[in-house]
Amino acid sequence: MIIDPVLLTVSLVVAATPILLAAIGELVVERAGVLNLGVEGMMIVGAITGFATAVQTGSPVLGFVAAAAGGAALSLVFAGLTQGLLSNQVATGLALTLFGIGFSALIGQSYSGVRPPSIGGPLFGPLAGLPVIGPVLFGYDWVVYLALLLVLGTGLFLARTRAGLILRAVGENAEAAHALGYPVVRVRTLAIAFGGACAGLGGGYLSLVRVPQWTDGMTAGAGWIALAIVVFASWRPGRALFGAWLFGGISVLQLRLQAAGIAIPAQYLAMAPYLATILALVILSWKGGRGLAPAALGKPFHAAR
Repeated sequence: MIIDPVLLTVSLVVAATPILLAAIGELVVERAGVLNLGVEGMMIVGAITGFATAVQTGSPVLGFVAAAAGGAALSLVFAGLTQGLLSNQVATGLALTLFGIGFSALIGQSYSGVRPPSIGGPLFGPLAGLPVIGPVLFGYDWVVYLALLLVLGTGLFLARTRAGLILRAVGENAEAAHALGYPVVRVRTLAIAFGGACAGLGGGYLSLVRVPQWTDGMTAGAGWIALAIVVFASWRPGRALFGAWLFGGISVLQLRLQAAGIAIPAQYLAMAPYLATILALVILSWKGGRGLAPAALGKPFHAAR
């Protein structure tokens, strides 16, 4: 069986979209100096809230709104605990991931085997029928283009706007930013809410488009891959896009190789995307990539100190 490069390209972009959404949200959170390891939990909460809302209302758009709201709601719990009560960011994020997995399994019991409403065809309609460039450039639903716009918008926000510079200042030195009169806790809370909404959107895309159905644990580590992509991207939005496409490409390629009957055990092919991510992080660490992280990443802040 010959692997069609056009179909492979289209498939990898779709596969990368939920991870890209979560990674862009987490990138903003970390640029504000907060380490949120609850991305996986926020993605799966977004997956079930979006799926349930879309099924009940018949509207996939409302489903995505609910997915973003579900992820943002869980992220605000994280913000309240870490920014208000100064709980440990790592432990809190892990706890919320476990909570999200359990909560989604409870809510999703009655949705197993149910099909959600269709999101519709390609956004640009007839243009998707053009040879080669049609499906590659125009053959996607509106959420894919929204994710690409978020990458562009995030890059411009961080580099070209006053609010973005303030957010970066908070992530580099929260005490100095506070001394200059910037509302550190508010900036971090807004960044966390944005990150949660993006993770929720990513989860909603998994359950409404990528699969589309509800199964327990359907994120299958996508949130952890998003966290790794942020590091791989050196906290830069453009590189996060490349990292998500790289992971999506390897994920789709291993499925195509299985379908082609390549004489490699399926378990090894299934491990390939995660091994590639680990390898990329090792190479980045070897080249000193850790020094590119925001200086205040993971450090708590209290105005009274």
